Amino acid sequence: MISRDTIDKVFETARVEEVIGDFVQLKKAGSNYKGLSPFSDERTPSFMVSPVKQIWKDFSTGKGGNAISFLMEHEHYSYPEAIRFLARKYNIEIEETLQTDEQKEQADARESMYLVSEFAKNYFHEILLNDEKGKAIGFSYFKERGFTDEIIKKFELGYALDEWTAFTNAALEKKYEIEFLEKTGLTIVKDTKQFDRFKGRVLFPIHSMSGRILGFGGRTLKTDKNVAKYLNSPESEIYHKSKILYGIYQAKQSIAKQDNCYLVEGYTDVISMNQSGIENVVASSGTALTPDQIRLINRLTPNITVLFDGDAAGIRASLRGIDLILEQGMNVKVISFPEGDDPDSFAKKNSEEDLKEFLENNAMDFIQFKTSLLIKDTANDPVKKASLIREIVLSISKIPNNIQREVYIQECAKIMDISEEVLFKELAQLSRKAQKQGQQNAHQIDSGFRGVKKETQKIKKIDQQLILEREIIKILLLYGNNKVDFIDYIVEYDDEGKKKMVKEVYENLVSYEIYSHLQEDEIEFTNDIFQKIYFEIIHRLNQEEKFTTETFTQHEDMVLGQAVSSLIMDEEKYVLSDWDRKEVVVKSKEESLQKLVSDVIYRLRKILIVKKINALKDEMVNLEEEDDFENKRIENLTLVKDYNNLKILISDKLTVVVD
Repeated sequence: MISRDTIDKVFETARVEEVIGDFVQLKKAGSNYKGLSPFSDERTPSFMVSPVKQIWKDFSTGKGGNAISFLMEHEHYSYPEAIRFLARKYNIEIEETLQTDEQKEQADARESMYLVSEFAKNYFHEILLNDEKGKAIGFSYFKERGFTDEIIKKFELGYALDEWTAFTNAALEKKYEIEFLEKTGLTIVKDTKQFDRFKGRVLFPIHSMSGRILGFGGRTLKTDKNVAKYLNSPESEIYHKSKILYGIYQAKQSIAKQDNCYLVEGYTDVISMNQSGIENVVASSGTALTPDQIRLINRLTPNITVLFDGDAAGIRASLRGIDLILEQGMNVKVISFPEGDDPDSFAKKNSEEDLKEFLENNAMDFIQFKTSLLIKDTANDPVKKASLIREIVLSISKIPNNIQREVYIQECAKIMDISEEVLFKELAQLSRKAQKQGQQNAHQIDSGFRGVKKETQKIKKIDQQLILEREIIKILLLYGNNKVDFIDYIVEYDDEGKKKMVKEVYENLVSYEIYSHLQEDEIEFTNDIFQKIYFEIIHRLNQEEKFTTETFTQHEDMVLGQAVSSLIMDEEKYVLSDWDRKEVVVKSKEESLQKLVSDVIYRLRKILIVKKINALKDEMVNLEEEDDFENKRIENLTLVKDYNNLKILISDKLTVVVD
């Protein structure tokens, strides 16, 4: 178990903007940073990071917290795992306390799968570097491919001995359970037999964006045509091949820095490009490109350059990937290597300088690429040419940005020697067709569930009390230690019996002011988290301790910490709209803190009074069957009258506060 001292050091050292910056491309926005949400598909930033408060908030999903909670949300880390990750990142020595057997048993299956995969990566890498057979077969193969010792270590390449149970036996000896060896696909279990999946293969560990081992790609070194050349880990709780890109862990910083990502097909393409100085490169690992993979890149850059080899058939098969990239609102360029070359071979036969020059000079936008690729097939056939133009316009129709669509239409008109008007008409026709199809699909779904909707769909009533409770907690967290001149209004009557409001000014801490009012009315929060935060704040007040927001954002209760972070970051939401740049003045809450506090307290009181009145009226309906009905009815009517008078008084005070 990690010691409290180590946890405290991690919190003191870790910078939330640095941690999140490894996963999300952040841009300065005043004193904060903003970026695209890593938790949803969006095109305008709703993700905010506050270096001052050391917290983050994703306004598209409502998630928020500190550096630890980000890793738990984004990478699915457990709390201890997130601490260990940050300790490694900031070179903090981890102090351990003894773990009980019960605590060891509580490690979940997912974490066990990660641990098994990490062991496998280290085992296969060690075999490659130090085992006699590993060096003679696996290491020699990589050397023949031209890979240096440094690049082999960077990508943690490995080798599985050509023996049925070598890895499985080694893992079992280290007390790893067969259940998790099977779940990760490292070991195949059939009846009473168990054997290694990757035996006799060189191995490419597949990392998550944070560096966790998700699975492996294995290449056979045999020439037997009955043996699959490449074999990947099966789908599991931690490995989903459609959601990961090979090399993303090694490439993420370079992608963000270069503001561009090169997309290739295979493992060796990535490694050779890296060895030649091009580090911002990832591979789809032989699978068709998916929206999830594109969104993974979009977290780091909106720019993708697809690298194709000289195989025309392979290029045509991959054109769909370009349309997918366009649909995600990203900018795409294409580079085709000379016939007979792929990124791996081309990188090996050219110097770093020549490779970079080639990539820079040969990048085409997708219209130029499609035209150059398909124009030969059209020859002088007008029907084929029309079909090519329609195909290009179809790709343009995928682009969500209107301005970009228009620019590409203009470019297509020039290249294909056709009027813009015709192309715009074709684009409009395609858009209408897509819209009509979407409406038909929606109608089918609506028809299927219409009967259910009538019964179940209700307008959700807004819980005003919960909104006010949230506002009170937010005020306490942000301004609880502030001293403010408060104003109270005392009701007095003049000689003629006319009511007047007399102003009374006094100084008080915001937290004491709220506490005294809530205590006076014996108000409790309906939300458990809010109640817990409130109790902790009041406890510190009673101990005459000042509190900081870090007290809560770094709280050991992660749910409480995330709730507090979310509340605090709500105040930063206006930064996303760039009000300063638009010359819109946003008034700070500190300037009207007295009114803010008084208003929220009076409004909460008014809601609670209305609830009391309604409860008394409901009670009177149920009193008719009781013997002393009349007495209780009179008693309740008196209470209702008193509460109504109190409601009127609070309304008067609210009117003065608002004015």
